[in-house]
Amino acid sequence: MDTSPNPPEFIPPPILTAPAPKPRKSRGWMIASIILIVLLAISLFGNLTQFVMQTLSLNHVFHSDTFGTAREVGPRLEEVFLENNKSENKIAVITIDGIITGHGMDGEDTDPVAVIQAQLDRASDDKNVKAVLLKMDSPGGEVLASDQIYRAIRDFEDTSKKPVVCSMGNLAASGGYYISSGCRWIVANELTLTGSIGVIMHGYNYRGLMDKFGIVPTTYKSGLYKDMLSPDRSTNEIPAGEHKMVQDLIDETYQKFKGVVADGRGAAHTANKKEGKALADNWQEFADGRVVSGKQALDLGLVDELGDFEDAVDRAEKIAGLKDSNLIEYRQHYDITDFLSMFGQSSKAHDIKFDLGIDVPKLHAGYLYYLAPTFVN
Repeated sequence: MDTSPNPPEFIPPPILTAPAPKPRKSRGWMIASIILIVLLAISLFGNLTQFVMQTLSLNHVFHSDTFGTAREVGPRLEEVFLENNKSENKIAVITIDGIITGHGMDGEDTDPVAVIQAQLDRASDDKNVKAVLLKMDSPGGEVLASDQIYRAIRDFEDTSKKPVVCSMGNLAASGGYYISSGCRWIVANELTLTGSIGVIMHGYNYRGLMDKFGIVPTTYKSGLYKDMLSPDRSTNEIPAGEHKMVQDLIDETYQKFKGVVADGRGAAHTANKKEGKALADNWQEFADGRVVSGKQALDLGLVDELGDFEDAVDRAEKIAGLKDSNLIEYRQHYDITDFLSMFGQSSKAHDIKFDLGIDVPKLHAGYLYYLAPTFVN
């Protein structure tokens, strides 16, 4: 009898199976939720922006000068020191640099004429401002803008009884000189380019190019001269009297320029008496659009003195009867309302621009310009 123990029964290991994968849920609802959240955030931010702008704008219905004099809505300015000499007296420095225009260059919203007018208003209101120093470095620009600034300077001098002294930089030509001629005293470097007394209107006629491509313009007009200066007319379509009409307009504006120079320099010489320079008898012979140096301008009586910015400061103090003064400047003030307003502007205002190192003015066809010929392309 076999009494040996029975071997243990072999039990196969259990078969393990991987759990069935759970069905993946669609992520579409997540994307849709994120989009809805973003849209809701933008909507809320836009409403908040509008509310804040409306609230803060109440603080800018009027802006005040140092002494609290209220003025109507305009460019918001803040006073900054250029040179602090611990004096109670101030000389306000106003800078005109580049092309003179009544609208911002390259689509900017800034109105340069309004900014200069606001700066003059601040200088007029502040009793501690005893004189204004105009830093001029411009080849000129639009006829109307130049005349508006010239008149603003003359009105400022007449009403405030504060002198405006002009300090010419590298260039103070055409419209730049037009404005300068309204100042009580003009200081130019002997190498300054100034003068260029004249008027120009610039445009192109590209009808010949259109004819090469078979492009024929169709024009409907109410009168013979309604399409005056149109660039798509052939030369035989231009009425015989049109050239004379345009030239008469140029000549009229040119006579205005010479009258402004005569009046401005005449008033300055009367106020300056023997210390200043009177216009030379033959100055109009040089008013043919040519550019002259500062030294030539002094000989012609177009400026009163040769010197630099510091000389202009000394002259302003002398005319105003000051022993010392602080130099100040009024700069445009930007705050949160300007930042928030960006969200309500068109995309054109925020286009990226590349600086190529040159400032090429965009001249408008049909506009009259007091502009040095070098800048007419």
